[in-house]
Amino acid sequence: MTYWISTLLLILGIYIAISVALYYLQDYVLFKPEKLHKDFQFDYDNQDTKEYNLEMRDGATINGVRFFPKGKSKGVVLYLKGNSKSIKGWGKFAVDFTRHGYDVLMVDYRGFGKSTGKRSQKAIKRDLQLVYNKLKEMTTEDNIILYGRSLGSGFATKLASMNHPKMLVLDAPYYSLTKVTSRYMPFMPLSILLKYPLPTYKWLKYVQCPIHIIHGTADKLIPYKSSIKLSQINPERTKMHTVIGGGHKNLNNFESYHKMLDDILNREPKTIDLETTSINVIHSSKKNQKKA
Repeated sequence: MTYWISTLLLILGIYIAISVALYYLQDYVLFKPEKLHKDFQFDYDNQDTKEYNLEMRDGATINGVRFFPKGKSKGVVLYLKGNSKSIKGWGKFAVDFTRHGYDVLMVDYRGFGKSTGKRSQKAIKRDLQLVYNKLKEMTTEDNIILYGRSLGSGFATKLASMNHPKMLVLDAPYYSLTKVTSRYMPFMPLSILLKYPLPTYKWLKYVQCPIHIIHGTADKLIPYKSSIKLSQINPERTKMHTVIGGGHKNLNNFESYHKMLDDILNREPKTIDLETTSINVIHSSKKNQKKA
């Protein structure tokens, strides 16, 4: 009996120790920032840019770069990136939007690139809302597109739920960050321990603008089925775009991805007169056919 009690206490002690370590070390696991010197100069081939530094009320600084299209702008895309590197590298994806005539604003989260400040889910949401407010001073909301990539998809959804952008585009989104991490640590109480639960599914139901979800079928980090579930939350406003064979980090290498972006950015949705369709036609069952 004493042996079993000692074993159980040892297991419990290890479990608690792992839980404590997970709580305090999760920032190092979830975020892979690249830090840049304050004097670093952004330079992108054939891209016109302007750098911004936004001071937060707690003294933190959020650094961002705005990319300008050739000719007249159709609007601005607020691009919220993934959990790694900085906008130094992410900036190369701005061309996918500037080529369609859109400005692109990319910002680094706290602790990434030149951005400073203590990171938390609440702080990041507050930072991004202030960035959004600054955009509203430059243009109207019906000219703002929110694009959230991977980690940024949750934050983009939260912003869309609190504001009225032109549209929300989610690239490889997660149902919630708790769901993603539970795949790797199924026996840990992540709902209690995780500082960044990012419940995209909760926020998505409050989004009032058109929603576009892009996901690859071969995504091993965030499963394709997570987007299927998300698409069912606000179905009347949501359209799914599937990249067959696309993984988590290579959607931009697929021609189909760029065709999807073209459709999303340049095609105005058409109103369908449902009375002229077969929407009310019910397929006859064998039972009904026998009665007939």
